[in-house]
Amino acid sequence: MDPRQVKTADDARAIVEQRGLAHVKVGVFDVDGVMRGKYMSKDKFFSALDNDFGFCDVVLGWDSNDQLYDNVKVTGWHTAYPDAMVRIVPNSCRAVSMEGDMLLFLGEFAGEAEGVCPRGVLRGVLGRANKLGFGVRAAAEFEFFVFDETPHSVREKNYRGLKTITPGYFGYSMLRSTVHADFYKELLDMAAAMDFPIEGLHTETGPGVIEAALNHDVALAAADKAALFKTFVKILAQNRGWMATFMAKWSPDWPGQSGHLHVSLTGKDGTPAFHDPAMPHAMSDTMRWFVGGQQQLMPELLAMVAPTVNSYTRLVPGFWAPTQASWGVENRTCALRVIGGSPKAQRIEYRVAAADINPYIALACAIGSGLWGIENKVEPDDPVTGNAYELDFPASRSLPRTLTEAAERLHKSRAARDLFGNAFVEHYAATRDWEEREFRKAVTDWELARYFEII
Repeated sequence: MDPRQVKTADDARAIVEQRGLAHVKVGVFDVDGVMRGKYMSKDKFFSALDNDFGFCDVVLGWDSNDQLYDNVKVTGWHTAYPDAMVRIVPNSCRAVSMEGDMLLFLGEFAGEAEGVCPRGVLRGVLGRANKLGFGVRAAAEFEFFVFDETPHSVREKNYRGLKTITPGYFGYSMLRSTVHADFYKELLDMAAAMDFPIEGLHTETGPGVIEAALNHDVALAAADKAALFKTFVKILAQNRGWMATFMAKWSPDWPGQSGHLHVSLTGKDGTPAFHDPAMPHAMSDTMRWFVGGQQQLMPELLAMVAPTVNSYTRLVPGFWAPTQASWGVENRTCALRVIGGSPKAQRIEYRVAAADINPYIALACAIGSGLWGIENKVEPDDPVTGNAYELDFPASRSLPRTLTEAAERLHKSRAARDLFGNAFVEHYAATRDWEEREFRKAVTDWELARYFEII
């Protein structure tokens, strides 16, 4: 049986038996989009398919560096970090290409923890779309830098003087991609084998930077694929003695790394909902209102797509990243790019997102805000023509400049609470406030160079 054929719990049991596995891998994604998991015995896995399983809820109560949040309610010392229930998602079955016949299954938090589960939040938004009569398709594209370094060497160098696998600017380089054809082939083969196939793969402009565009799919599957892609690219690189980073911006000398999201709606019969040839730019009312909702809510939901302190170093003029909640048709200086074409190709590119996103949370934001626009028939501004960086926008279109500001805006957002639930907004905003507070403890190289002698 091919892992793609697994749809039910019985199918999951059958493929495990067929492969003679004593254990399988089970993983969940935390609030930062980091995959946490374990090997699970066959008997335990079979039981969990029917009854769920307990997973220490500390993974909802610590940050990407395993430091415990001091400001969240769902778990903590006050609850003594009990197990949270996790349900297995049978149709997430994948072969782990670098582990022989090993299988991986995704899980998602259930019970009380479901309200803060990233995958659960996206499922809730997609349920809203379904009630409105829409299906949602999506795809992610990521830029990531690859280094000739190891987890040990980067620490020994204190993350300075790192060696990328290629030097200098050379976007869309056939030379670079052919020299490293073995790596590109491994990546393409792994992505196909693990069911997050790549539609396009090329060098970007900068040393060692690569861009991968994943195939589109129904939105929940697209989020699974995006999250797994980020995880297994890192694994593939480290297996070669290299490292890949999905930071929003790892160096002030180079552009940031995008994590653009492409979204479109269909009717329940599969008919494209964004295309109307009789309307300007072939944008249907549905698409126009969707853009209007995304534009209006972007400033107050930004923490969901700019989730780290580092995210905000990318959102500056002139580095291919938006600085205002703007939109345009085929305009890459805007936060929202309407892409025209055939009815099936017409879509919105949510360009404010960087490579450091949690794909579930970012897609929940991009889709949820658009649905809110449809529900409220929100009209967007006139589309931007030319360079959006050179235009003056009203204060209502300004994006937060720090993670703290973004977290505060999210916490106060009535629309966010309506779209994603009070539990998620309270929890997520608190985790982002923690992230900024952790940063404020640091003394940076910039501060030392600026103040050490002179002040």
